[in-house]
This record gives sequence, structure tokens and C-alpha cells, in this order.
Amino acid sequence: MKLLLKGGRVIDPTQQIDEITDILIVDGRIAALGRELDKQAESGTAARVIDATSKIVVPGLVDIHVHLREPGFEYKETIASGSEAAAAGGFTSIACMPNSKPINDNRSVTEYILRKAALCGLVRVYPIAAVSKGSDGSVLAEYGDLWEAGAVAFSDDGKAVTNSALMLGAMEYAASYGLPVISHCEDTNLSAGTVINEGLASAETGLGGGPSIAEDIMVARDILIAEYTGQAVHIAHVSTAGSVRLIREAKSRGVRVTAETAPHYFTLTDDAVRGFDSNARVNPPLRSPGDVTAIKEGLRDGTIDAIATDHAPHGITDKEVEFEAAASGISGLETSLGLSLRLVDDGTLTLSQLIDCMTGKPSRILNLPGGTLKVGAAADLTVIDLNLPWTVDPANFRSKGRNTPFRGWDLRGKAIMTILGGEIKWAENS
Repeated sequence: MKLLLKGGRVIDPTQQIDEITDILIVDGRIAALGRELDKQAESGTAARVIDATSKIVVPGLVDIHVHLREPGFEYKETIASGSEAAAAGGFTSIACMPNSKPINDNRSVTEYILRKAALCGLVRVYPIAAVSKGSDGSVLAEYGDLWEAGAVAFSDDGKAVTNSALMLGAMEYAASYGLPVISHCEDTNLSAGTVINEGLASAETGLGGGPSIAEDIMVARDILIAEYTGQAVHIAHVSTAGSVRLIREAKSRGVRVTAETAPHYFTLTDDAVRGFDSNARVNPPLRSPGDVTAIKEGLRDGTIDAIATDHAPHGITDKEVEFEAAASGISGLETSLGLSLRLVDDGTLTLSQLIDCMTGKPSRILNLPGGTLKVGAAADLTVIDLNLPWTVDPANFRSKGRNTPFRGWDLRGKAIMTILGGEIKWAENS
């Protein structure tokens, strides 16, 4: 099978490419990049031609922080519905966190996820396994079995690893398999009983506010452990100015630390909770305007490596309740690109820098094969219309999770085609 994408603006930061050119795909792989590839495409079997004029063509988007909920919470999301949401959002590769039921702390769950994902065939799904058995922070999971089964990293995301000795062992043990540990940084003694950020919004609403240092303290600890062991740690969903400062300083010392943030942390402040909209309840919580500014600066200077969605779908019964009783999380796969493109509009990032934060950099953090359009690479691509206006309507989500604080937002820029291994898996209005 052949595909020829003609006349698009191809952006691939891994090759420093940003130019109008064509891409020829043969048998699921990138065969050539260049102008006037028609003759090459016509040799042998004729190629299907896709006119990408006035569109952006980039490596398939990569999301290294997704909650697919299956097994155990299929009413929130399934691997199939999450994969469809990912494809609709422009993603070709996603890494799923282990907080399913049962927890992904053994090879049978990892293998189940991979089998279900293969049956869907919409995106590449990479399981992240638990740091500890049952994610209870007591005993390390069997990393060797999980690595052999296909796990790409270890995390107890959703829960902090509060035992420093366990975290030290996790980093050393994971490193023997060449895999990173992903840390949910939260001092639960400081955040206990809180539901939003400590600040004016918590004072005015009466909602329990937790101090931002609940995140910072654990970031500092994990940086020190990584520095002591010489091993890699990845900091999930960075939300505070203090975390950005600590990570920046650690990188300047050569510590093997990487970091991600999510669109809601550079788009919303804790003002969003003033109306008691439970869709604005997330963990870590939305922070102050100063924190948002610091997150954007961290993206600009490379302190924060990647943009992830932290896609956390929930059912109606989880969210349409009192704010304090609501589950934390936002269904983010289908709004991530549109929200992130605002960083280009406001001058925080160039378009090439943004694409790198959503393709090449996350791929490198988890050692995934995607994120590039190099000749010979798997033909995973996303076609983006930067000028397409659209309004966020959860009723149109492919995800089962309709929980979003962005309902009714007018955005510009959307993935209009997602190609996986040379096959079109999603096309707008198809």
C-alpha cells in the first residue's frame, strides 16, 4: 500500500525540517521526503494521493500520560474508546497509567492491555506498570516480568510513593531494565483533606486548599534520589513554579530528570473552581496565575520537556456531585492539541517547539520508536489544519469521559487526519 501526502508544511524537529514538501509512504513506512515524488509513487502499485496543501504534517502525536481505565472501570473508558479518542485528537502513540482494577502490577494485566489494544488497532498503546504491588507503596512490583511483558516505565500515578527507600530502590531496579520511573509528586500529609490550591479561591469558596509545596517537596526529594543514584526520573503533571525552579536547577547540575505538564496547567488558574464546577477538580490542583506563568516559561526554556494530556475520563456519577466528593481529572485527549496551539498564538513556543513537546521529546523520555518522520520509520503521522475553528462540545467526544472544563470554548487548530503505520485511522468528517 502506498500513500503520497502532497504539498503540506512538514515539521519534524528530529530532523530540523520545517518546509513545504511531499511524503511518500510505502508498506507502512516512510519511503521518501521531497518535492515531486509523483513518479516514484507511480512505480509499481499506484499510490493514494492526499492533498495536504495549506496543512501541517507532523510525526504522529505521542501522549505519555493517559488513563484508559480498563480493566475494571470500563464505565469510565475502555481501551477501545480511549484509542478512538486518541486517534481523533491526533495521537498515534499513548502510554497508559497502571491505576486500573486490578492494578497493572503483573504481566497478565500488561499482556491484557496489549492484546486489547492490538484488537482495536487504532493507536500504539504502551503500558506503564506500577512501581509497587497494588500501588500501595510497600513492596516493589516484579519489574523483570513487567519489562518482558511490554511495560515501558513504572509509576504509581494517582498515588505518591511516600516511602523514600522504596523510591530509591525503584529507580535502581528500573534502571537495570533501561526504564524510567514516573513520579506523582505529592506530600500527602500536606495535601490531606484538600481539594484545590491554597490561595484566594480556597479562602473565598471555603473549599479545602492545599499548599503548592506539597508538590515541590516531593519533586525535590525525587531529584535528590535521582542525583544520588545517577538514574532517571520523570516528573508527571508539573503544576507549580517551585517545581519548575527545582527541575531547572537540577538539569543545570546534570541530574537525569525530565518533566511534563498538561494543557490545563498552562491554560487555567484556580479561578476556574470559583463556580464549583467539579470538572475543574484535578490532582494536582489548578494553581495561581504565577504558577501558570512559570509553567509556560518552563516550556519555553526546555525545563519542561513534554506536554501530556493526563487524560482522566470519568462517568457522570463521578463528576456530577458536590465538588468535594467529585473524582479528580479531565478528559483531555481530544482537546490537548487545540489548547496547546494557543502557546504558539501567544508566542510562548514556536510551532516546531510545540510539535517537539508533543512528539519527539515524549518519545525519547520513554524510549518509544515514534516521534519522527525519518526515512524507514513507521509511517505514523498527524495532519493538522491550523486555521480550522471549532467549539469544544463533549457530546462529540469519542471518549466515554465527557468531563471537561473547556465546554463551549472556541479553539482554532485541529487534527484532521491520523495515520498509523501508513493506514488512515481518523479523518475529520469521514
